[in-house]
Amino acid sequence: MTQPVSPPRDSTGKVPSAAEPPAWRAVLFRADVRTMSLLGVLAVLILIGGITKPDQFLDTRNLQLVLTQASVIGVVTVGMTFVIISGGIDLSVGAIVALASVWATTVATQEYGFAGILFTAVLVGLGCGLVNGVLIAYGGMVPFIATLAMLASARGLALQITDGRTQIVTVDGVLDLGERDSYVLGIPPLVLVFAAVTVIGWLVLNRTTFGRRSVAVGGNAEAARLAGIDVRRQRLYLYLLSGLCCGIAAFLLIVLAGSGQNTNGNLYELDAIAAAIIGGTLLTGGRGTIVGSVLGVLIFTTITNIFALNNLQSDVQQIAKGAIIVAAVLVQRRTASTT
Repeated sequence: MTQPVSPPRDSTGKVPSAAEPPAWRAVLFRADVRTMSLLGVLAVLILIGGITKPDQFLDTRNLQLVLTQASVIGVVTVGMTFVIISGGIDLSVGAIVALASVWATTVATQEYGFAGILFTAVLVGLGCGLVNGVLIAYGGMVPFIATLAMLASARGLALQITDGRTQIVTVDGVLDLGERDSYVLGIPPLVLVFAAVTVIGWLVLNRTTFGRRSVAVGGNAEAARLAGIDVRRQRLYLYLLSGLCCGIAAFLLIVLAGSGQNTNGNLYELDAIAAAIIGGTLLTGGRGTIVGSVLGVLIFTTITNIFALNNLQSDVQQIAKGAIIVAAVLVQRRTASTT
């Protein structure tokens, strides 16, 4: 006589209901809804731009301009997303972009040509990220304070290097990247770099141990430590990653502007944080998506372009951005309370 087979039980010893979907489906559903919502907002903005200024907004050159402008802050946002997912914050990204851009455009640096400018921008970004990471991970400083100090220091050093002057780039290889002749199938090189950083960021976050550790540290740092994760080293790596993204963004900004200025990257930290938030990244850490952050960047860049084409004042634009941020945070709180 055969013995009856007991039904499968979960980790708590309960028999799962046949009508109850797995938890991962609920998470995936929320992510899909969030992404579709952001795509819907972006579609509405494109519709508004097409209605208000059809000849200008839908022009190929204007769309290329929107994507190019989104590329610089977009690369910064990818790094910021990793930092926020881990439960940190980086207020110094704009100042690091400024410092890297002016350091990479000094006369001495430009003597080394294209490679010298690129290498210097990336190296300065990594250096600033290293200082942030050491102060936060091993110095025990609060991320807000450490990165705020870096913001002030980097801005001051950038001003000291330039003495308030604009440093013009004379290296043809760098300037050529901003010309239409360098476009690949109608796509500006800066957009291609942004796309590459986005894809790499998505793969790192979703398909590597580094990404899983970043989420674990942001969700519960003590539990991550007990699970064998070196929390301090992980945080150091994350701020290095943020600095690297700032260095790349600085180089893109040099290509876009053809110069280096101590005012570069102004308010980039706010734009990057805002884009990550409306993209679904929790300020408390433990959750976030690269795709959502990129869509947030595109939404803000499109809003800026529409306002510029319609000759609307920048203060109204800032009010609109603030309203979007508040709405995104309220949606996050509502979603968190229902899970």
